[in-house]
Amino acid sequence: MQKFCTQNLLQKKSHNYCIYENYRTSLYEDIRRRRELDMELKPTESELEILQVIWKLGQCTVRDVHEELTKYKDAGYTTTLKLMQIMADKGLVERDTNAKTHLYKALVTREQAQTSALDKIMDTVFKGSTADLVIQALGKHRASSDEIDAIRVYLQQFEQ
Repeated sequence: MQKFCTQNLLQKKSHNYCIYENYRTSLYEDIRRRRELDMELKPTESELEILQVIWKLGQCTVRDVHEELTKYKDAGYTTTLKLMQIMADKGLVERDTNAKTHLYKALVTREQAQTSALDKIMDTVFKGSTADLVIQALGKHRASSDEIDAIRVYLQQFEQ
């Protein structure tokens, strides 16, 4: 009888522990999801380099990204892998684990990343002044005549 009671008690404790763990896990998942929703899009410089490759190639593996990165910078494979895992956790990319080699695709568009980066620069460097940003950009970097024409067209549309 004592042995049965002990086994029964252990099964109950194990069952309760599983319920507790499932509850705890769901709470942490809810917290993580809320943080992701509240978190601004803030890719680092290295993450932006990886996003550039993914935008260019579409869905790709870590090896694909690594090979592209090594064309213009010294990058270790494990560093690329770790950054892409972090990017998946941040919600910048999505990892498809159905195949043996995981495939990654961007969850943010180039435009979203540009807007986020520009907002950050506007707020921190130019204190919200669009004029200062444009003057600095056009004053320090040579714009082609096509780019200047495109800017004129945009400004004319903006004025209307």
